[in-house]
Amino acid sequence: MIGALAAGNTVILKPSAYAKACSAVLAKILRECFEEEYVAVVEGGRKENNELLEQRFDYIFFTGGVTVGKMVMEKASRYLTPITLELGGKSPCIVDESADLRIAARRIAFGKFLNAGQTCVAVDHVFVHSSIRQAFLAYLQQELQSFFGEDVLANPHYPAIINKKHFTRLRQLMQSGDICIGGQLREETLQIAPTVLENVSLTSAIMQEEIFGPLLPILPYDDLDEVITFIQAQERPLALYLFTSRKAVEQRILHTLSFGGGCINDTIIHLATSQMGFGGVGQSGMGSYHGYESFKTFSHFRSIVKKATWLDLPMRYHPYTKTKETIVRMFLR
Repeated sequence: MIGALAAGNTVILKPSAYAKACSAVLAKILRECFEEEYVAVVEGGRKENNELLEQRFDYIFFTGGVTVGKMVMEKASRYLTPITLELGGKSPCIVDESADLRIAARRIAFGKFLNAGQTCVAVDHVFVHSSIRQAFLAYLQQELQSFFGEDVLANPHYPAIINKKHFTRLRQLMQSGDICIGGQLREETLQIAPTVLENVSLTSAIMQEEIFGPLLPILPYDDLDEVITFIQAQERPLALYLFTSRKAVEQRILHTLSFGGGCINDTIIHLATSQMGFGGVGQSGMGSYHGYESFKTFSHFRSIVKKATWLDLPMRYHPYTKTKETIVRMFLR
């Protein structure tokens, strides 16, 4: 919204219906700060979404899931409206045997369980080299206890799942493997403790959809080629994270895999800087924003040539003679 306003646009903002309290606070603040002719806020659910998408806009920016993103793109095509889609997908993380395991566990725990895993760039699953799997899990358990304490669900700072529908969905996904860390849940508060799963099949339910919750599959590997082949066979992720101390591994991953953005030896923080654009590729989205990239997203850069009138070179005009060709060729030498 800031990028759109900075570029001279007016804005209609439609917050998510899933977070009604946040939507109401956002609407109240914006209505106090802006006249409605500059920033209008539309609250509501599917009905309001559909009505908005029937209108003709100069630009549409959508953040959400792939299914709704396709619908937005289809509606935008009616008027050839340009769009930016910030979607999601299954963002993998790779930890090789050269990684600093304590740091890796801490930063993965942060990037996965921030907002109980409900961020578009959360670590979705972790490929861990078989030789370090047990050590990595031990560090991960230590870090989670350090973050949230012995009783996670009693921690006042630990978030809930957004609604009952997604709580039920996540509880079902927990059946996709063996729980080795966590697993506690509280239905009355819609909370699920950070849960780490082992023995997860690559064809299981949890590996077929974006998790968007505090469930973390751990997938051991022996050969990096297997990991690369698997990731290449999937839809391109919004983010990818790699933990290694080997420059060759770093370069190989960056040169062979396509993804929106990511980190080497960290998670999530690549989207925190206004100095780099943020966006997806393929089904994880299209377009880029943040900082100056947001200004460019909501701008149209026009090409203008202003010519002087005191000189008008005759060789560009008919008739095209040998003399004119000779002059042109002389300039091209």
